[in-house]
Amino acid sequence: MTLCSMVHEQTRLIHGDTPCDALQRTPGPPIQRGSTVLLPSCEALYDGGKVTYGRVGLSTQRTLRDALRDLENADEAFIYPSGLTAITGTLLALLSAGDEVLACDTVYNPTRRFLAGTLARYGVTARYFDPADDAEAIRAMITPKTRVIFLESPGSLSFEMQDIPAIAAMAKEAGIMTVIDNTWSAGVLFKPLDHGVDVSIQSLTKYVCGHSDVFMGLAAAKGHAAELLAASSYETGWAVSPDDAYMAIRGLRTLHTRLAQHGAAALQVAKWLEAQPEVHSVMCPALPSDPGHAIWKRDFTGICGLIGAVLQPAPETAVAAMVEQLKLFGLGFSWGGYESLAIPVDPQLKARTHKLSYPGPLLRLHIGLERVDDLIADLRQGLDTLSQDTAAPPRKLRAAG
Repeated sequence: MTLCSMVHEQTRLIHGDTPCDALQRTPGPPIQRGSTVLLPSCEALYDGGKVTYGRVGLSTQRTLRDALRDLENADEAFIYPSGLTAITGTLLALLSAGDEVLACDTVYNPTRRFLAGTLARYGVTARYFDPADDAEAIRAMITPKTRVIFLESPGSLSFEMQDIPAIAAMAKEAGIMTVIDNTWSAGVLFKPLDHGVDVSIQSLTKYVCGHSDVFMGLAAAKGHAAELLAASSYETGWAVSPDDAYMAIRGLRTLHTRLAQHGAAALQVAKWLEAQPEVHSVMCPALPSDPGHAIWKRDFTGICGLIGAVLQPAPETAVAAMVEQLKLFGLGFSWGGYESLAIPVDPQLKARTHKLSYPGPLLRLHIGLERVDDLIADLRQGLDTLSQDTAAPPRKLRAAG
């Protein structure tokens, strides 16, 4: 006689869901949901080598972590509920009170806020180096307190390239860990850990998930950095839901295909932009005219859909009018999804320590999966609007009242 035949219906509804003997095989992994993990013995309950609570991740999250570990050629991969938490979680794992971070001045602005806010309150200082600095210039900034060099190449707003292998080698000689925001490459176009970097971070929200509907971050690491991240991620309790993990796994299936299409379209748009009279220069490391082209050609296998342009001098209002009336390019932050986006980025550059002077306003474009000729036509009519607004005399504002 079974338990369920001996107990009340109310109890049977709680305990009567006997699991299948074996899961049927499907192309994707099962989504395993659960906070409580039922264990076979009291000994297993306190076995630190086993998963005993669902927050640390069950089979779905483990499948994703294994795939990302292999993508980045890492010893271990750790997933977080957003790209920013991957950054903050990594910095918390590697730094202690009294330490110093040397950060490239092109880092993601929320990274800068975390360094100036939370970490500063806990006694961690940050200094910024010019993205044009080479390894020796960065070495000259190192002090006895320096523990981490934080990199981003290319910069996600102004697209400067850094010599990552040289900087990583210098840092290893100095006993300093290197961390890079590798979101632009999606872990496909550049393999930082193969070039000596300790931790490679991605916002999986972007290309891996790929559809502008999931938040997630990755920190892939080797050696001692992986050990520090393992301890810290367990202690701080970051968790990713199995449903979101499944969405990221699904995105990985088409990552190479989508990234190739994004990159091919972006290069086509970049070449077209170079020929437009309203454009001063194009920020795309795959173009021979780009200052970072030689480094990109040596270290990268392609480009993603994120590029930029320096426009000819134009008032802020004219640039805003141009962007606002684009039909196919959405006006919004983030990137890496299937859709095209356009934003003016000059307001975000104000926080930088090393100010650069550009001939005109900066425009950042994410080239999505739409037809390229449609995107070019949309940009052309936008540039026509920009030309008209720039040529027109300034409008006088009517006095209030």
